Amino acid sequence: MRKANITRNTAETAISVDINLDGTGAYEMATGVGFFDHMLDQLARHSLIDMNVRCKGDTHIDDHHSVEDVGIALGQAIAQALGDKKGIRRYGHFALAMDDTQVACALDLSARPFLVWNVDFPTAQIGTFDTELVREFFQALSTHGGITLHVDLVHGINSHHIAEAAFKSVARALRMAVEVDPRMADTLPSTKGSL
Repeated sequence: MRKANITRNTAETAISVDINLDGTGAYEMATGVGFFDHMLDQLARHSLIDMNVRCKGDTHIDDHHSVEDVGIALGQAIAQALGDKKGIRRYGHFALAMDDTQVACALDLSARPFLVWNVDFPTAQIGTFDTELVREFFQALSTHGGITLHVDLVHGINSHHIAEAAFKSVARALRMAVEVDPRMADTLPSTKGSL
């Protein structure tokens, strides 16, 4: 089974992440940041990756450390669960429509982290959640998961919909990329011989 558990403890956060790449999208989120939990629910459900995320962070300061550090731990968990990456599809892409919004994602589980983020929010906050933290999460996920990640807002006018469409489009692209390709069997999806 392609599973991983990551524990990360710093002066700012205490985090545990459990994932199963071959799950059904089951989730339990408790980060202390309500809107972020809602986004992580979407990431799990639409990627079909089972996720259990616990975070106790310094939210009395703000939500930044909790959101970024969960991205770090989740990226590490995905990289660990993928192992040598033999047999995976490696690439994923998805254009997701949500009401007024469309967000497109393309990604490569290349072990070469790079984030291209073409997403602007019309508001600085969604409730009490700072919209700039959406990018911070995906930057951390990309860096520590070894993911080349491109996220593009095609159009949208509602900040909640834009954030949610971003998480869902990444989820669907991730679902595609981590899947085992029956035509690849135990073959590495690269001509280099390693990823």
